[in-house]
Parts: sequence; C-alpha cells; structure tokens
Amino acid sequence: MKTMIFFTDLDGTLLNDEKKITQKTYDALKKWCESGHKLVLCSGRALDSILHVKETLNLDFPNIYLVGCNGGEIYDCSNKILLLRRTISLDNVLKIFSIAESFDIHIQTYTETHIITKKGGDELAYYKRAIHTPAIITSDILEHLTTEPCKCLAIELKDLERFESFRLALTQELGKELAVIYSNANYIEVFPAESGKGSAVHWLCNHLNLPVENSLAAGDELNDLSMIQAAGCGIAMCNGRCEVKTSADLVTAFDNNHDGLAEILDNKRRGI
Repeated sequence: MKTMIFFTDLDGTLLNDEKKITQKTYDALKKWCESGHKLVLCSGRALDSILHVKETLNLDFPNIYLVGCNGGEIYDCSNKILLLRRTISLDNVLKIFSIAESFDIHIQTYTETHIITKKGGDELAYYKRAIHTPAIITSDILEHLTTEPCKCLAIELKDLERFESFRLALTQELGKELAVIYSNANYIEVFPAESGKGSAVHWLCNHLNLPVENSLAAGDELNDLSMIQAAGCGIAMCNGRCEVKTSADLVTAFDNNHDGLAEILDNKRRGI
C-alpha cells in the first residue's frame, strides 16, 4: 500500500460553520491516519490556534502535521518539532502597518503566543470569535516582537472597496517580497512570497520522501489555491470560491456542513 498525505484547510473545509468536525468526518480522518496515511492541518492561522483546534476536537491520531501561517510554519505533532519557519523582516512589518494605517485598515501580526496590534475594536473582536489567542494592543509593536513574525493579517468588515485598494497598494509596494492574498472577503493574509500552502505541500512531501503525486489537498478559499494546484489531487469544497473549484481535480458533492470530505477520504483510502 502506498502512503498518502492529505493536506486540508480548516475553516470552510474540514470544519463546519460551528468550527467543529462532525462524527462522519472524524471517523474518516481516524481511519485515514490509522491506515498509515498522513494528515496535515493547513491554515492561515498561527500554530497555537491550529494546535488548539487539534486538541479541542480530539484529533489525537498518529501521523499528523500542522502547517500554520499559510505555509510559514510546519510542525511535526508526533515528535513535537518545528520543522520549518519562514518570516517577514521587521522592516517590512513596519511598512505593512504603515500602509494599513494610511487606509484606516485594521492590521495585526503574531508572536508564538499573542496577537500584536495597535488598536482593538470591531475587527479584533470579530477575529477573536473563533480564535482564542490573547491580544496585546500597543503603540510600539517592535517592543513585543522578539523574533520576526511569519505573517500579518488585515481585517475590514465594512468598506470592501477600500480594502481592495489597500491590497493593491500593498502589492505594488511589497509584492516582490510578500504574498498578499484574501483568505475570505474580510481577511487579507500577508506572508513571505516563498511561503504559501503550495510551497508547504512540496516541502513536506520532500521532507517525508513522499512523491507529490501521493498528496491530496482540500480547500475553499484563495489562500488554498496554491496547495490545490500543487497536490497530486486537488479537492475544492462545493461551498468554495469559483476560482478554487475551477482549479481543482475534484469538487465535493457536499459542503463543509455536510461531511463534504468524508466520502472522498474513504474512497482514496480504499484506492478508489
């Protein structure tokens, strides 16, 4: 039996809208891992948030890896080892914050344990509905960044035209060094250009001596596009963006609220 590796986004893909995994999908994941295949939880979230999801939902199976910050961090759960970390320079973090402030866009970055931002408000409260990482609100973000962060996140809840103008301005200024990508209509992820979930697919497959052809990747949003295109089999959720579904090899018959991934995983495990 050949070993397979399954890369899956969390929100809108593996998790339902209540941020849970239903029993049918949980059973499919359990059988997948116990059959010797590998599971990779991939997210724009920081590692601490993905670990919280893993522990809260009792995903204590063997052969699990985590990809955080859109490919900026890769973690081996079995051996409790950080395998890879890619970062944004502190100079560029300051530039990102400055451009966001000029458009009056909420911007935040991360340490290993905290969200770092200059102001609270509706955007931070919206983000923390599902993300339980504590926040530090400070006028001097560098005081709290002892190491370079893996990503920044911009949030806008109302004026999406202004949000797009910000994205274009940031891309024009720093697009050669950074990826600037929507992870949903209200979030823009900013991370090193050499990161990305697709880069993580290639890096981890190489690290584990697995052919990329043995990989599956599932997602629903634009920040999932690179891994769907990189994997041997790209899977789009039927509730995903049109661009993602167009690029995928398979589109699920059911959405993230109705076990869209369970049947595909069971079939792939059986070699169907």
